[in-house]
Order: sequence, then C-alpha cells, then structure tokens
Amino acid sequence: MEHAAIDVLRERHAAWRLLRAGNASLILSFLGRFFVEGNRGATAAGEVAAALDDDLYTLNAALTTDSGEPRFPKQPKAYLEDWSATEIGYLRRFYPVGVDEVHYEATPAFEKAYAWVESLRSRSFVGTESRLHTAVELLRQIVHGSETDPESRLTELRRRRDEIEQEIAAVEAGEVAMLDPTGVRDRYQQFSATARELLSDFREVEENFRGLDRAAREKIAAWEGSKGDLLVDLVGSRSDIAGSDQGRSFQAFYDFLLSESRQDELAELLSKVAHLDTLELDRRVRGIHHDWAEAAERAQRTVRNISEQLRRFLDDQIWLENRRVIDLVRAVETAALVVRDRPPTRGLDVDEPGLAIALPFERPLYDARPSAEVESLILPSYDAELDTDLLFNQTFVDQARLADNIRAVVPPRSSALLDDIVQLYPITQGAAEIISYLALQDDGLEVELDDTGECLIDYEDPTGQSRRARLPKVTVRRR
Repeated sequence: MEHAAIDVLRERHAAWRLLRAGNASLILSFLGRFFVEGNRGATAAGEVAAALDDDLYTLNAALTTDSGEPRFPKQPKAYLEDWSATEIGYLRRFYPVGVDEVHYEATPAFEKAYAWVESLRSRSFVGTESRLHTAVELLRQIVHGSETDPESRLTELRRRRDEIEQEIAAVEAGEVAMLDPTGVRDRYQQFSATARELLSDFREVEENFRGLDRAAREKIAAWEGSKGDLLVDLVGSRSDIAGSDQGRSFQAFYDFLLSESRQDELAELLSKVAHLDTLELDRRVRGIHHDWAEAAERAQRTVRNISEQLRRFLDDQIWLENRRVIDLVRAVETAALVVRDRPPTRGLDVDEPGLAIALPFERPLYDARPSAEVESLILPSYDAELDTDLLFNQTFVDQARLADNIRAVVPPRSSALLDDIVQLYPITQGAAEIISYLALQDDGLEVELDDTGECLIDYEDPTGQSRRARLPKVTVRRR
C-alpha cells in the first residue's frame, strides 16, 4: 500500500481510530465481551446500558485518577451515544421496524479492531497441519472444479473412489485410523476461528448491503426525473446485488443453511464434538449454526428493504398524482366561481393556430338494430341420466394440514424451500395442493416467490399419472 492510502486509513477508518482512542481498553473489553463473545446482534439500548453500568461500577471501584476522581465519570447512556456517533462508528444506532426503543449493534470496523487485538495474545498451541490440508483441498477443488476434460475428471473421481475403498477395507480388517489428541485440537482450533470469522464476515456483508439500501433511499428522496427511469435504475441495482460475486456467494451459503438435512447434520456434529474429552470447548461455537442462520437472515432482510422502497415510492407517487388532479379540479372550480357573476365579454383564447371543423353530415346516422328474441326458460330433459357422483368428487385441500407440515419441518425464526418440505410430505392431491401451499394464509407463516430461482415438484394427479410442476423458487418462513 502507498503512504497516502495508509495515511487516509489512519485518519478515517473506525477500527484504527478505536485503537488510538483514550478509552480503547474500556471499549474493546465491554463491547467485545457483550456483542462478540456473547454472539449478540441488535440489542435494546436499555439492556446494553445496564450491562455497561455494571462494568463501569466495577472499574471505577478499582481504578481512580490521581485526584481521586472516578476513572470513567460519564453515564452509560452518554458513552453509548459517543461510541455510536457518525464520526466515531464503533456502534450502529437505529430503530428496528415497529419498535420505539433505540437499538445498538457492533459495526464491522469494531469487530476488525477486536479481532486484531485478540490475535496479539500468545497461544499455547498453534496448529498448522489442518490449515495445510485445507489449503491443499481448496487447490484441488479449484483445479478439478474448473477442469473441462471429462477424462481428467473421471481419473480424479476414480482416485478418490480407490482411496475410499482402501479405507473401507482397512476398517473391515479392524484397522481404524483415528486422529490423535493433537490433531483433534488442531482441527477444532481452525474450525472455531473460521466459525467466528464467518459471523464477522456476515456483519460486513450486511453493512455493504445496508450501504446499497441507503443509496437507494437517497436516490428516491432526491429524484426529479420520471418514475419509470427511477424504477429501471433501482431494479438494476437490485439485480447487481444478486449478481455480484458477494451476492452469489452469500446466496449459496444461505441456500445451504436453508436445507433441513444440513442443519440436522451441523447440529449432530457439534453435539458429538462437545462430548470429546480432549478438547477445551469454545462456548461461542456450540450453537454457531443458529447464529449463522440469524446473521444470514439479517443480511437477506437488508436486501429486501430495497424492494420495499420501490413499493413505498410507487405508493407515494400515486398519492401525489391524485392530489395534483384534485388541486387542478379545485382551481378550475374556483376560477368558475370568480367569473360566474361577471362572465367574459369575448370568447376563449385558444393556443392552437386553428380549429378542426367537423361537419354534421360527416357523422353516420342512427342505425336501429333488430331486437333479438331470447328464450331464458329452458325446459328440463327428463330423459337424460345425470351422474350424481360428480357432486362427491370435489377436491378439498386442508390448509391447516399444510401449515402443520411446515411447522413440523421448519423451526421458529427460520425458513426452508418448498421442494424440501414436499420431499418429506409428498403431494397427494395434485396441483390443487401445490396452489394451496402458495396461497397459504397463516399468521406465523410467510410464503415468498423468487423469480431468479426455480424449483421442480414431482407428483401424481388423481388419475395416477406422474406430473412435474415447474415453479419459481418458493421459500417458506416461520416468524
């Protein structure tokens, strides 16, 4: 990096500013323990202030200045307001939708500073083997994942198959190769660090998406052109987010977490690791998959805010246009009332250079159409045989049963794809049941359609024929 670029970072970056602050120890210790170590997202101001008040009381009892004054004399609320100021940027201060109490959450800049300070501590054990294996495996995925020659791909797959078969044969012969305690600690240390870095990365992704959302709001507020041009611009911005490298990587991770089988596998692996006696467990990663899902949902919610801004903009524009029409009508009525008693003595002034003349005989004469006789009374045919079974073959789809299927699969405050749910609870009533899923109305459930994706649902119609429904990507969420 150039000297000028480093100098700009030193003056403007919030993480560097925090490391130079006089109260850096207080900020890093409290916010790091409360938000980072505690895996907390947005938290109400009252809860944060109460925790900070306890810390300040303990520190002031142990630390005093040379004059005997408390080391930290301000109130907790004043410290939080200072740390969340725009020019400081250690905390983000905002009001969540539908909540009238201010909330705080740590910014990506604070997490970078905290992670750097935490990395300065000496470690009794530094694992290198697992990182080497990870680096080599990543190189394999890059090389073989970009290989276009089918023969080369087959050669690699056969090599991996031979290794698996050799391992199976060894286990069947009683030779079970197990990791020693050092290897277990090495891999767990790398997993713990990667899991915590993922949470920090999610906050940074959310901050980037929030910046795009803020730019969309500013563009809407200052727009003076046509409504169509603004919509084209904003829809293009939304597509750019989804199509960028960051957006595609985030969506792939989010889809991975939406899978119930993946969530069950993660929960089972974490539970088994927690029972290993050779490890000193990191309490922050015991339920890390839930924290990942929550952080991913916050980032996804930020992206959805741009779509909400489009809807609000359209609503505001319609209201303004209707109000303009009403103002014009009232202006015409007011002008008519003014000239009612004193009508103008001359004709109207017309801006057109001439008037179009339409002769009366150019219009066609009235042509009377012959009246048609309609017989509305149809005599019943007593000879026809009616099939009364049709009255009992109506299809009724119980939406309460569909909602119970979703609740059995999707945990609270999480989501799943409709095709995953259908695999566990197959379609039994044909296309009517699929449509009922899409039209499901329940206070605790929400069904979303995403035209950028696609899902295929296989089912049998009432006649027993196999069918396939092609739908946009359908996501079902539980509040």
